[in-house]
Amino acid sequence: MTVDELDADIDDAAAALGEETTVELDRETRSELATLAAVTDADADELLRRAVHTLFRQSVDTGDLDFQLRRAYDLTYDEYLAGVTYDEMTNDPGGQPPADDRENGRPYRQ
Repeated sequence: MTVDELDADIDDAAAALGEETTVELDRETRSELATLAAVTDADADELLRRAVHTLFRQSVDTGDLDFQLRRAYDLTYDEYLAGVTYDEMTNDPGGQPPADDRENGRPYRQ
């Protein structure tokens, strides 16, 4: 898989979601959402948006997103953001990420 394929899949998923989505809540989720709404004085829609942001950030920070991306698309989130894989960046068919030579002021150069 490539960066372009992931980009297309993300666009397809965004189109499928549309502007609004309806989610069925189980009892526990409804109770937790109601508690957060009462305590923070935020509406449920805003809390759900924040929850998605929090889950996304957590999956990036823990490496879970990279694991899923590597498994499904053979790239990392950093590669996706850069628009190229490490192999393409370094012309290295071996698949190893480039060395990080920050001490010499040259990140990602070997």
